[in-house]
Amino acid sequence: MHKFISIFALLFATQSNIAYAGEQNGKVLNLIVRSSDGMIYFEMENKATGKPACATHSYWIIADEKSTTGKQQMAMLLAARVSGQVISVYGTNTCTRWSDGEDVSGIIF
Repeated sequence: MHKFISIFALLFATQSNIAYAGEQNGKVLNLIVRSSDGMIYFEMENKATGKPACATHSYWIIADEKSTTGKQQMAMLLAARVSGQVISVYGTNTCTRWSDGEDVSGIIF
């Protein structure tokens, strides 16, 4: 029984973390790639909701621009920016890539 409660508590904590992560819908307004370290971040129209306290700025940050996922996310952002289509972004509830912007978990295009 103790093992079951521990597993349930872990699942609840994981789901709670996702529930409090930021999310935003809208068009991509700016897409920035820094030459100093390759960091990719972007801004969107409309206001994000649920961002963590560490995300004091409105931009979103690709957590690992060198990874396959980071490259796929960049491609989606470019396509959305060029086409003017609305996207949805949701975060990880963390600011690990840079201390004041939420890391992107997923993009829906």
